Amino acid sequence: MPLRAYAQDDLARLTELTIDTFRPFFEESVGTVLDGLVLTTLHADWRDDYRALVPTLHDPAQDKYVAVAETDGVIAGYVAWQADLARHHGEITLLAVDERHRGEGTATALCEHAFADLRGRGTKLVEIGTGGDAFHAPARALYESLGCVPFPTAHYYRRL
Repeated sequence: MPLRAYAQDDLARLTELTIDTFRPFFEESVGTVLDGLVLTTLHADWRDDYRALVPTLHDPAQDKYVAVAETDGVIAGYVAWQADLARHHGEITLLAVDERHRGEGTATALCEHAFADLRGRGTKLVEIGTGGDAFHAPARALYESLGCVPFPTAHYYRRL
């Protein structure tokens, strides 16, 4: 699967892909916590949040990069990462793959591409965050297959 660097013309597709990828998380996972209170209080504007975030993901002057995977000339997925060169640390900030291309190795190829870039910049450690809910189970399996080690965290909410 061909991978290439982000181009400004990709912005609309990446934004759409991000919203499509994470819609089930917000609507079916977060949307069920405390009868929807977490969604309506913290993430009511999640689509607009992504519309604001995606344009900021690629900024080489800030050591932030995006690569896209294409299938038949159409963007099938992308990975965004950033490097903290002073700390020799990198982070995968966002990974999204079109549901029609999941299970084809797209996410693996994208992550390995980002890892190689980070390694080439002198980083020694990469971090990838994901959720502990059912929606994120495939992501957890992917990251573990890539040799990543989980560190459990928990978020608690209470209605007041």
